[in-house]
Amino acid sequence: QVTMLFRHRFESSSFCVQFACSPGAPVSSHSPQTYSSGRLAMLNCLYRAALVTSSAYYSVVFLHRFFVGTYNVNGQAPKESLRPWLSYSPDPPDLYCMGFQELDLSKEAFFFNDTPKESEWMRAVSEGLHPDAKYALVKLVRLVGIMLIFYVKKEHASFISEVEAETVGTGIMGRMGNKGAVAIRFRFHNSDICVVNSHLAAHIEEYERRNQDFREICTRMQFRQGDSSLPTLSIMKHNIVLWLGDLNYRISELEVDEVKNLIAKKDFETLHRYDQVNLLPKKAVFKGFVEGEIAFQPTYKYDTGSDQWDTSEKCRVPAWCDRILWKGKNVQQLTYQSHMTLKTSDHKPVSSLMEVGIKVVNEDLYKKTFEEIVRNLDKMENECIPSVSLSMREFHFRDVKFMQRQVEMLTVFNDGQVPCQFEFIQKLDEPSYCKPWLTANPCKGFLAQGEMDIELEVFVNRSTATQLNSGCQQIEDILVLHLDRGKDYFVSVTGNYLPSCFGTALHTLCLLREPIQEMPLETIKELVSSFSSSQLHCIYLFKKPLDIPKEIWMMVDHLYRNASKQEDLMQQPGLRNEFEEIRDCLDTGTPDSLPGSNHSVAEALLLFLEVLPEPVVTYSLYQQCLDSSSNHALSKKVISMLPQCHKNVFNYLTAFLRELLKNSAHNHLDVNILATIFAPLLLRSPRKQDLGEKRKTQDFLRHFLDPDLK
Repeated sequence: QVTMLFRHRFESSSFCVQFACSPGAPVSSHSPQTYSSGRLAMLNCLYRAALVTSSAYYSVVFLHRFFVGTYNVNGQAPKESLRPWLSYSPDPPDLYCMGFQELDLSKEAFFFNDTPKESEWMRAVSEGLHPDAKYALVKLVRLVGIMLIFYVKKEHASFISEVEAETVGTGIMGRMGNKGAVAIRFRFHNSDICVVNSHLAAHIEEYERRNQDFREICTRMQFRQGDSSLPTLSIMKHNIVLWLGDLNYRISELEVDEVKNLIAKKDFETLHRYDQVNLLPKKAVFKGFVEGEIAFQPTYKYDTGSDQWDTSEKCRVPAWCDRILWKGKNVQQLTYQSHMTLKTSDHKPVSSLMEVGIKVVNEDLYKKTFEEIVRNLDKMENECIPSVSLSMREFHFRDVKFMQRQVEMLTVFNDGQVPCQFEFIQKLDEPSYCKPWLTANPCKGFLAQGEMDIELEVFVNRSTATQLNSGCQQIEDILVLHLDRGKDYFVSVTGNYLPSCFGTALHTLCLLREPIQEMPLETIKELVSSFSSSQLHCIYLFKKPLDIPKEIWMMVDHLYRNASKQEDLMQQPGLRNEFEEIRDCLDTGTPDSLPGSNHSVAEALLLFLEVLPEPVVTYSLYQQCLDSSSNHALSKKVISMLPQCHKNVFNYLTAFLRELLKNSAHNHLDVNILATIFAPLLLRSPRKQDLGEKRKTQDFLRHFLDPDLK
């Protein structure tokens, strides 16, 4: 049996450690002094992997009832009991997982992630739990208005472990928490479960943006493990994934009256054919997820306080925005329904009662299995030295661009006689195993037999662009792949980086009359070095610099002409592919006009300002800005002290923002919103800001946006 165990092919090290040993189980029968830490780690992985393969022998499946619910509360405070939603089933569930969206729509919640409504809804939830059982709060996580609460019956609480919570914002610039997800992962007995509450992009036409939000959440949501030597866990690395929330997918291609007529006839089957979730191409999004049959009418949008469809001027088309899906084995949905009696919001809450099979370890059988594995592995451990072969030793990344991922696959073959533990290790006098623009995933792990794919990813972001743009660094690195008890393997990574205006200093851009990628790299390096040494002896010495970088002018001019009245400008994210087209246009000068939506151009402008190596208001004047934030005249004096190109850009941008405010009736912008968005970009702190500093930077900027503020 144990021999067969090692013929099993493990796809990744993360798979091997998903099912951790039961609490308190020994790692090895040997004393810690017997093995080095590296060998202990390898043996630990071997034991875990073997236990995974044998888990069917020592574990049984018990059914537990999960209540999963989602409710977009539209910024309202709780006005009615939640019992009709949380306690509708006769028997109390074993676990509660409840997700809320739009908990608070105020600007304070959006920009400072602080809201009194968290405690108000927490109290309403606590009072609404099933009265026939006692529950313990395990975890709460919130990102602005997206909140997830996890309760468990008190008798099950001791079997909940490894609880972790994470958040991902997918709003403007990929960070703002008005859209995104919160998640909780935990182990219940011997099953790993992840619960995700998401609020995806709104509006019927933003179908692809919702898909992009989903992909970003899956990519960026990473959970730390208790053992820091183990890689992080993504959402999909769990036995069971429960995904709930306001997914915002709509009913498309039908007029509002057609939809309402079909709802009145309860012809949900016809409506499902136009539901955007069912139109997802080959399940490219939510691949492998299951959703129960929807036999209830759409949960959005109602007049608040009633069951009447939206009668506002916009007259939204009804839709099943609020959904619950799952992925994994041993899950059976018992009920899936909305709760029409609750009228607090313009959405109706949705619930799903699920019967979930949870693996429970038989301790006696587990101990017997573990001891047998230890005996056999100890015999094998010293038989051979581990060895691998690599699919390639040299990788070249062609035409690397700012904020555009490139991935190459390194395949590692275990051609030795024993499983091996591998890790990319640091080189002498270097802080990490690789340069900051490079990532190996996984960077450490365990390979039983067969092969494993390791992603080598090059990604130039805001922290690495400046050095690459200036030619001070190149895409060059050597990775050292180390085998525990084996030899080291060297992997060369090279590439050519295409310089970008993103991450290039304002003074440099003002000297470049041509797009940056049309300029020789040596010229750019000379501009950077000559400016820093105050010796502009380059070919541009006799040319008058531009007042402002042409790239800023192109973006602002585009927005001024096309987006002054754009609803939710500067607050609605753009699309990743459109940003890449805008970046290429700015960097190459082709085409002559900017592509993409207004939202994508606006987000590109914000990102441009964020990644400037020296912000518009230079670091040297940052403290003076804080000190003068309450005085209009002093604030203007500080700006007059800026270098000429920085002063020009500041005045140009604030003039544009004042033009936007003239159209506030259409774009819904006001001084507070713009000050909150632009202050951290124009007045970036050289250190981490506290809340008081943030407010002072906003006060400073308001002097230049509000003509009445003196």
